[in-house]
Amino acid sequence: MESLTLYFRPKVIMNKFLLLLLFPVFLFGQSELDEIEALFQKKQFVKAEQIVTELLTNHPHNIKAIEFLGDAFGHQKKWDDAIAQYKKLVNAQQNNANYHYKYGGALGMKALSVSKLRALGIIGDVKSAFLKAAELDKNHIDTRWALVELYMQLPGILGGSKNKSLEFATELGQLSKVDGYLAKGYVYEYDNEPELAEKYYRMAITQGDSLTCFNKLTKPFKNPNNSQKAIQHINITQQKKQRNALHYQIGKVAAEYNIQLEKGEKCLQTYIANYSAKDGVPIAWAHYRLAQISAHKKNKSQALKYINLAIAELPNIKPFKKKKEKILKL
Repeated sequence: MESLTLYFRPKVIMNKFLLLLLFPVFLFGQSELDEIEALFQKKQFVKAEQIVTELLTNHPHNIKAIEFLGDAFGHQKKWDDAIAQYKKLVNAQQNNANYHYKYGGALGMKALSVSKLRALGIIGDVKSAFLKAAELDKNHIDTRWALVELYMQLPGILGGSKNKSLEFATELGQLSKVDGYLAKGYVYEYDNEPELAEKYYRMAITQGDSLTCFNKLTKPFKNPNNSQKAIQHINITQQKKQRNALHYQIGKVAAEYNIQLEKGEKCLQTYIANYSAKDGVPIAWAHYRLAQISAHKKNKSQALKYINLAIAELPNIKPFKKKKEKILKL
């Protein structure tokens, strides 16, 4: 979206450490875990950090608690601390793709927060972590998105490659057509090929008809005679494992390219309704996109409503202020 010191211990001690680390999560009461998860939902990351830290005092090797602590640090942009916790997870469960992904993500954010010279020493570890996650889990969509972006943003001398980005975009397309089209649109947009970018973005929006924001699952099947059809429809949608992040991406494309505005609006509203911290893009940006769509529709009052919400949430974002100036001239 930092520095660690590794200690080598005797094998016996390491085996004992791993055994403790893998000890079941139920060392904590379920109520404690539920409390921590509730704090994450409320974005109370400082309090979550305090509670997990206390729990780890008595259970220092509990996997779930270590992950919670890493997540709490990450949400607070304490990248060094987050990296330290995720490194513990990677060492404990080397075949867990998600731990490698989180470790690589924290390293990547660290690289963005330091000088370019210092970042050079981190990028190799970022790439290795993401590639390992992709190798371990052939269905890990988020890792492939990270690799698409990483290979496009890195200069060639550091291993950047448009072809590699397109390879991972193709892999995304095999897992999710919408993600694949969006990823290819991103690659071509980044490479200043607007016609190809728009082509793939339009394909994404068309394919996006399968997203939950366009399928009010029960409404078409209110007739009791169609109940079996409703169940089948719901099962198919669940199998596709659509992610809320896609709703924002589709809404963004609709707003940016002034296409299928109704569809984009529904997706953005769904994104806001289902938003959680893991979705990444702040709700303010969804309101900004809704303001764009309302402006395309020449609905000045609605556009002002959404852009004011965006500015209230993130008052220092320049595009928000510029958009409001344009809306006022409608």
